[in-house]
Amino acid sequence: MKPLTTVTRTIKNFTATIKGKIVAITTGTITVIALITVGVCFVVFQSLLRQNQIQSVEFGLQLVSSNVAFDMKEITYFARWCGSSSDILKYLNTFQDKPPLAVASRSDKSLRAIALDSSERLKEEFHNTSRYITRAIVSTNSSSNFLQVVSTSGDTLSYNMDDLVESQVFQTLMESPDFTWVGVIDDPFFQGFQQMPVIPIARPIYSSFGSDAVGWVYISVSANVILDSLKSFPLPSDSRLYLTIGDGFYEVLNGRIVKTEPDFTVLSRQQVKGTDSSTAVEQVSLADGRTETLITHSLGQNGWYIHQILSRQQLKQQRQVYLLLIGAIAVAILSLGIFMAMSLNRTINQPVARIQKKIHAIAQGDFSRDASIEWNHELGDIGKGINTLAFDVVNLMDRRIEDEKQKKDLQYQILQSQINPHFLYNTLNSIKWMATIQGSPGIAEMTTALARLLRQVAKGSSAMITLEEELNLVKDYFLIQQYRYGGGIAIDYQIESPDLYQCMVHRFSLQPIVENALFHGIEPKGSTGKIVIKAWTCPVAGEQARKADLHISITDNGVGMSRETIEKVLHQKPSKKSADFFRQVGIANVNQRIRHEFGENYGISIESQIGVYTTMTITTPCILLTKPERNHTQP
Repeated sequence: MKPLTTVTRTIKNFTATIKGKIVAITTGTITVIALITVGVCFVVFQSLLRQNQIQSVEFGLQLVSSNVAFDMKEITYFARWCGSSSDILKYLNTFQDKPPLAVASRSDKSLRAIALDSSERLKEEFHNTSRYITRAIVSTNSSSNFLQVVSTSGDTLSYNMDDLVESQVFQTLMESPDFTWVGVIDDPFFQGFQQMPVIPIARPIYSSFGSDAVGWVYISVSANVILDSLKSFPLPSDSRLYLTIGDGFYEVLNGRIVKTEPDFTVLSRQQVKGTDSSTAVEQVSLADGRTETLITHSLGQNGWYIHQILSRQQLKQQRQVYLLLIGAIAVAILSLGIFMAMSLNRTINQPVARIQKKIHAIAQGDFSRDASIEWNHELGDIGKGINTLAFDVVNLMDRRIEDEKQKKDLQYQILQSQINPHFLYNTLNSIKWMATIQGSPGIAEMTTALARLLRQVAKGSSAMITLEEELNLVKDYFLIQQYRYGGGIAIDYQIESPDLYQCMVHRFSLQPIVENALFHGIEPKGSTGKIVIKAWTCPVAGEQARKADLHISITDNGVGMSRETIEKVLHQKPSKKSADFFRQVGIANVNQRIRHEFGENYGISIESQIGVYTTMTITTPCILLTKPERNHTQP
């Protein structure tokens, strides 16, 4: 009793440790995985084995069907040819009411020529068709005159033609509206010790001028049309092969087609993945009570089918192979599980202990780096993280001090960037007064305009200004350009209403367009030019009357723009190499700012005619400046 208690206590102590838990969990998990894998593999392999066997049999039956269908297609084509050939119809119409040619007048050479030509034409087509046709007879309705072709030399017609016409098989075939099949019969024309099984075909031949029958064609097809395709067909000893041809049911035994009756009963039809529409898989019950699987495939003709009962012996042999494979998989999984448990035990237990020791050291204030816990696996990543955390805690204050220093440096740079423009303003003002004193009003005026432009660039961070402020900026810019072009350019402002001066527009939205009109429109023209700036409002469709859009157009009489140039101007990206502020604020930039601010319905549109004009129209919502409220206290 004591040894059992000792063992139980040892197991409990072992499973209470991480090492024991890892081993227990790993072993249990691997065992469950092995059992599930073996079970799933058995079910899946069993299904796949059956599926593969069905598909293998189906493929063989399809191959047989393809060969038989090809030969029968040629044979039925030959039968249809006999009913539509002009030579055959000429023969039948000529000899319809004539006595047998053998007793006809020898002086009637034309009849013999027609018979000879028709016979030769029939033989030619006969020999060009499938080799499985043993006999072809074309006859008039009275059977007194007929043409016959046989596949073997020396085979003569010893069978009474009247007996053929009056037979039940012939009558059934002739009365059918299309090709029909009565199955495999003994050739009535063949005489010998062993009967020759054939598949008969009989069809009436109609006149080309009406629906009256002028004769008939009889064709006997050798049963080898099916048997030859089955010579290389793999048939296990415990499997059986059947044929259905019309109303006849046959079994293939020892290379022969034997008429029989079905000795099985269909229980159910199965849906098996992978089979085509012409293949049926059915469960059947045999006469001895066994349940087997029957595969049925069409042979390409109406009422023609081939059936095979699956081999149990073949399925059993393949199943044994699969069971051995499943056993090998199970052993491999269990072996792998044991190896994993041992490896995890060695890999995890010691690193976890070292990590715990380092955490205790950090808790005592030791933030030094311990390289021994940085392994090349996941626990090593945790060790690296602990070392990094300790290092970050130590350096946190130093980093904060550095950040504060960089912040002060940045503030100083911002302050310095604000001082530089003021220095430029003061310098320009000095130049302006010197030009005024020296009697150069043009230089003074240009300097004043440039100072105002620089002030607009440097002042404030607001993206929106009033239209009045934007027009003042354009006026300063244009004033400088007028001195550059020597007065050869002019600008005109047409503002619909004084109220529009208080509409809000994007800062530097008009100047790039005016610059484009000067440099790319008027200057290449080489003559005087004019720019017209118009501003007006239009109500927004579907909105209340108080809502309107602001339209600002800039028109120049320059060289104009092509459609490709318009697309390029609206979508080009600003060059990072240029240091010119106004070059950076291009037309595409203005268009993108407006569309980003107000939506896709707003922005810049361009209309131009080469050599005549270019009009760029800015469309934005009409937003009026909200003025500071005044003191409304009444006296």
